[in-house]
Amino acid sequence: MVFWIGVVGLACVVGLLLGLVALRARAQEAEAADYDLKVYRDQLNEVERDLARGVIDEADAERLRTEVSRRILAADTAAKAARRGDTRQPAWAGIAIVVFLAFGVVGGALALYSAIGTPGYPDMALAERIARAEEARQNRPSQETAEAGVPAAPAADVPEDYAELMTRLRAALEDRPTDLQGHALLARNEAALGNFEAAYTAQQRVLALRGEQATAQDYADYAEMLVMAAGGYVSPEAETALAAALNRDPNNGVALYYTGVMFDQTGRPDRAFRAWDRLLRQSPPDAPWIAPVEAGIGRLARLAGQTDYTPPTRAEAPVAGLAGPSAEDMAAAEDMSPEDRMAMVRGMVEGLSERLATQGGTAEEWARLIGALGVLGESERAQAIFDEALSTFAGDEAALGRLRDAARQAGLEG
Repeated sequence: MVFWIGVVGLACVVGLLLGLVALRARAQEAEAADYDLKVYRDQLNEVERDLARGVIDEADAERLRTEVSRRILAADTAAKAARRGDTRQPAWAGIAIVVFLAFGVVGGALALYSAIGTPGYPDMALAERIARAEEARQNRPSQETAEAGVPAAPAADVPEDYAELMTRLRAALEDRPTDLQGHALLARNEAALGNFEAAYTAQQRVLALRGEQATAQDYADYAEMLVMAAGGYVSPEAETALAAALNRDPNNGVALYYTGVMFDQTGRPDRAFRAWDRLLRQSPPDAPWIAPVEAGIGRLARLAGQTDYTPPTRAEAPVAGLAGPSAEDMAAAEDMSPEDRMAMVRGMVEGLSERLATQGGTAEEWARLIGALGVLGESERAQAIFDEALSTFAGDEAALGRLRDAARQAGLEG
């Protein structure tokens, strides 16, 4: 703020000085014209004296009177123009032009700085800036502190039978702390309901039970739940989970996305840009992170010094994330009664179906829905979903192949 105040003040001072110079020049022009007028009038008097002394005759005197009178008229016109301002170039118009140019130069400099500089950052060497960013990252608030500042979210509006099943699932898992599949199912459903603290607590249990067998996606899901619970803030705890995911799979989409968010939040737009650029290059067009990445990568590119950056053309790739019922979710419900198990699976299927209908999704998610409907025995509905998916992914042979495989497994007509 002090810098911008100083720049505006400097522009005002420069404009004022230039205006005063213009006024001073106009005043000097008036003084010169007045002096010339006095000289010419003295010359006219001298002509009369020379005629009286007989130095010149009447013809010469008349010729000199005419010439001096012409000069007097010219000088008088110049003096009046200097005082009042010539209509072709008024004094204040000239001053206004000078001041406008001064502010134009300063404004142009500010615009250039906004494009290639970093407004808001103090003037410091790159190494010092990186060191300060690292210090800020190491000392940023914890997950607990961040969650304390997040306002409570309104309760999710869920069907009564689904809410009852969730209550029973939570109660059952209190007595079964080693039930891996049950805790995986609980984590996914708590996240779907927006209960992110409960979701990451359950996912924490999943990680502990799986131990060395925990996958990159297990850690990426855990990190995402932590970020959601903290209102979009990537805490040190979430960063640790993201690092674990990327150590197991350097191309995990969820982990790369939130790693970019973390670096952006901690003053390293250069590293955030590299993470997101890599993510765009490996992601399918319908990946859930594409929209926010495309919206923010231009800003990150400018801050990273990539002023001529053009987003890459994306290739088709599998997408990982928190997305609907999987075979694992359905197997996790095996210990429930048949009625409860089918109700739980149906609730998850309906949630996925609603999301695909309103927001769209990947071919993998459409294939998952087709397979789930086949398991539920809803062949007609599965066929309708399959036909719609064929139209949605027309021309994408890789996606159509996955959809046809799911349709065959569901016993549908391809």
